[in-house]
Amino acid sequence: MCKSKSATKASTPTPRPRSSRSTTPSASASASAAPGSYSAPAIGSTSASSTSKVSSSSSSSSSLAAIRGSLPSPPAIYPFSEIAAATNNFLAKRLSSSSPSWRCSLRGKDAVVFQRAFRGDPAAAAALPSRLAALGKSHHKSLVRLLGASLAGDHIYLAYEFSPGASLADCLRNPRNPNFTPLPTWTSRIQIADDVAQGLEYIHHHFATVHNRIKSSAVIVTEADLHGKICHFGTAALAGEVPSDDSGVSPAVRRSSSRRGWIEGTRGYMAPEIIAGERFSPRSDVYAFGVVLLELVSGEEPMKYRYDKARKEFEAISLVETAAAAAAEREREGLRQWVDRRLRDSFPVDAMEKLIHVALRCVDAEPAARPEMTWVAGKVSKLYLESKAWEDTVRLPTDFSVSLAPR
Repeated sequence: MCKSKSATKASTPTPRPRSSRSTTPSASASASAAPGSYSAPAIGSTSASSTSKVSSSSSSSSSLAAIRGSLPSPPAIYPFSEIAAATNNFLAKRLSSSSPSWRCSLRGKDAVVFQRAFRGDPAAAAALPSRLAALGKSHHKSLVRLLGASLAGDHIYLAYEFSPGASLADCLRNPRNPNFTPLPTWTSRIQIADDVAQGLEYIHHHFATVHNRIKSSAVIVTEADLHGKICHFGTAALAGEVPSDDSGVSPAVRRSSSRRGWIEGTRGYMAPEIIAGERFSPRSDVYAFGVVLLELVSGEEPMKYRYDKARKEFEAISLVETAAAAAAEREREGLRQWVDRRLRDSFPVDAMEKLIHVALRCVDAEPAARPEMTWVAGKVSKLYLESKAWEDTVRLPTDFSVSLAPR
């Protein structure tokens, strides 16, 4: 019975209303088919479209996930036990003999952990999460990235991303081989000057804080491309050396002193007002950067000590003073003789003179007379471009000195 009814229904076509639109052959074929056979292509078509949409959605989701995975994660607050385990209870080999620091692995990342005395009060300790979050918003190619911190008793442990390379101080002054430097060309040095200037300008004017630790040993020269990266960004704020509000760090800074009352800093990089006990400011960072510029030009350390046999005592010789004396001479040969001999006189003299004058403005004894980092970074960038143009024009061989000037 069911079979005959089905056959009768199939043999009796159902009349269709006439449409005013013209139909294509494929549309007519679909319209003339039975209801069951008509719906099958439609379902198949919808299924393919849905599959395409799902596939596109999955692809977009995976792309977004990949982007999120490539973005740096915000700084973390590590439990002290995690820091201790990563450094083998601080028995691992130290990276530096002058400061407690260890290279280790933290949550799958190659890191360096620094130990610093915590100068802050209980309120500063409670504000540590918000300060870390604020510092985590900073992203600059010339800054070593902060991974996180851990507060334990009178110390704070700061974890930074490990950057392969050597400190600028070691690159300029190798105690084992004083005649060798991995920075034998003028452009390699002014490139580092430009990198550090841009990073410090970002700290001052785009992040509204101070660094407080600018020196050649706090600049990493990367292995691959000889670029400069500033270390320890955020240390001064997180260690309580400069005041900070709960939302981050503030440009208003004060003198950093230990609990016994002495000034903490590195001799030769501290501005005169800091030695006199005045407050830290961005201008004190500018002073320290000016000293680094003089190091890059001369290759000398910022402070030397010479024994005076007549007075039977050591005499301090400041790099700032020797540079000022060389610049005071009217003849440009005074500056040429002051430049690092390992550069072999192969440098643009005009750019060299201008860079020294920028550095001397930075190390002015009066803080108000020092320029802001925006001006300094602009000048250094311009000199870098001029130096690159000079290098492309001259094309000097690395083992040949073109200058006949007397030494």
